Amino acid sequence: MFDTDLLIAGQARPASNGATFERCNPATGGAAPATGAVATRAAAATLDDVDAAVAAARAAFPAWSAMPPGARRALLLGAADALEALRPRIVDAAVREAGGAPVWYQFNVTLAANMLREAASMTTQIAGEVIPSDVPGSLALGVRQPCGVVVGIAPWNAPVILGTRAVAMPLACGNTVILKASELCPAVHRLIAQAFADAGFPPGVVNFISNAPDDAARVVERLIAHPAVRRINFTGSTRVGRIIAKLAAEHLKPVLLELGGKNPVVVLDDADLDAAVDAAAFSAFFNQGQICMSADRIIVDGKIADAFIDKLAAKTATLRAGHADAPLAGMIDPAAARRVDAMLADARERGATVIQTGGLEGNVLQPAIVDGVTPAMRVYQEESFGPIVSVLRFDTDEEAIRLANDSEYGLSAAVFSRDIGRAMAVARRIESGICHINGPTVHDEAQMPFGGVKGSGYGRFGGKAAIAEFTDLRWITVQTGPRHYPI
Repeated sequence: MFDTDLLIAGQARPASNGATFERCNPATGGAAPATGAVATRAAAATLDDVDAAVAAARAAFPAWSAMPPGARRALLLGAADALEALRPRIVDAAVREAGGAPVWYQFNVTLAANMLREAASMTTQIAGEVIPSDVPGSLALGVRQPCGVVVGIAPWNAPVILGTRAVAMPLACGNTVILKASELCPAVHRLIAQAFADAGFPPGVVNFISNAPDDAARVVERLIAHPAVRRINFTGSTRVGRIIAKLAAEHLKPVLLELGGKNPVVVLDDADLDAAVDAAAFSAFFNQGQICMSADRIIVDGKIADAFIDKLAAKTATLRAGHADAPLAGMIDPAAARRVDAMLADARERGATVIQTGGLEGNVLQPAIVDGVTPAMRVYQEESFGPIVSVLRFDTDEEAIRLANDSEYGLSAAVFSRDIGRAMAVARRIESGICHINGPTVHDEAQMPFGGVKGSGYGRFGGKAAIAEFTDLRWITVQTGPRHYPI
């Protein structure tokens, strides 16, 4: 079992009242101590702890924001190395807390370290511009400056990637940060904070809080409302994202939201079917479909649909969910698996054909393909966030685009075709922040602009795109000669 604490002003400490909460291993039967083995006992931050974390970040901001970019770069590179040094502990904690496969969390650490290295490279790219002025002798500048204290609220599903992403670019831009852990993986997120401490970050630049599930709403509201907090970023469900957006709007604070997805794979009639099947299976089922970019829908030309489904079914039959080293591992908890299984039951009752080798056991649900989907079924509109994928058939490219856009979400998409011009024409009309041609919907790189549209949120993580999210653009002028005034 892991015991985790808070990190405030460079000091590891318990909650101010000594409170803790427990996260159970989903593979041992449940999400509560009565039904599963305890994986982590974590500090349950109070509102006083929240205030202390914000005060520490505010106190550290002047020195950190004034630090030369090369010095910030060196510390971020050190954090990347420190994170990789913690790899065995992080993977162990993630398997116990979140139920996924070790290979997934190994990849998490690798990409998260790359995100820190990419953020390090951005410290010298926070540039402004000279803007032509109509006023004689006026040198007008657009200057980007750190905005202050940034709160990052991270989820459990890609815990190392998304926990690191929540703070990496804010730090590169000269802000101080508070990482609020997911209640489902507090040990993993605490280890991310530890990497910054091990790298020698000054006290208060990176702060970490974890909270009991029942306290989540109060903690988040306190963080957003605090006058010293200037930016918030959140990765998670669209339902919670709406709540956070409303809270931030009440306090006139910008928020970056990366939310849910109902991501389509569009397979045109000239596609390489084997390549499309491999990408679709990976996109739909890897990590039990618990990735914001996971493919929920395969939209396939009716002329090739039967052949495609036969190939996908054969591929899916080779993929097994389970514990230990099963390639698809398990879901975050048994309740999540039951929710997705209920979506399959609803589809069956409404006339769909479900292709599935196996069923539900605890937090393990075997992958399933749902054919004959109609808008009346839950699987048509709801984000499954599980190892199931729906198949929809179309006759024309125009119909494929309509089906792809018939969702409240707009995060990731893919189009398969041997005709790149045709695929590009389809891709440009799909309403999503990300679209890949002849590649999977699940694809992330540290330097890419990552985010969605519609119900999938707004703003962009990653590389240069994130600079605008975590800085203030100021207009500064220098009058270099006489100025005429009308009075």
